[in-house]
Amino acid sequence: MVEAASDKFIVVVDDTKLVDGLGGSKLAMPVEVVQFCWKYNLKRLQLQEIFKKLGCEAKLRLEGEKPYVTDNSNYIVDLYFPTPIKDAEAAGREISALEGVVEHGLFLGMTTEVIIAGKNGVSMKTK
Repeated sequence: MVEAASDKFIVVVDDTKLVDGLGGSKLAMPVEVVQFCWKYNLKRLQLQEIFKKLGCEAKLRLEGEKPYVTDNSNYIVDLYFPTPIKDAEAAGREISALEGVVEHGLFLGMTTEVIIAGKNGVSMKTK
């Protein structure tokens, strides 16, 4: 919610987060879900037609042997896409439409700047 209320949304990452497309990188894409229906959402995230076609694997994020709990007392379901997501806007809508989903990590259309740290220093990208 903070990013939606902000005039600027600046993302800071290291260069390992840079990819040519969404998915296929073996990096997790987080989805924050309320605790009481996390199992339901984990299954639905894998079975949604758009994700099923992409071979999406959904896993509950753990901290040791227990579920990781966010500052808002929710859980995180990490999505792994072995193939790139062709339509990120549609994927974002599908995720957001599920009951019990709080937010997802696609940041579609919200980022105004990205600061990237790497072996060769720091670079910036703007809209």
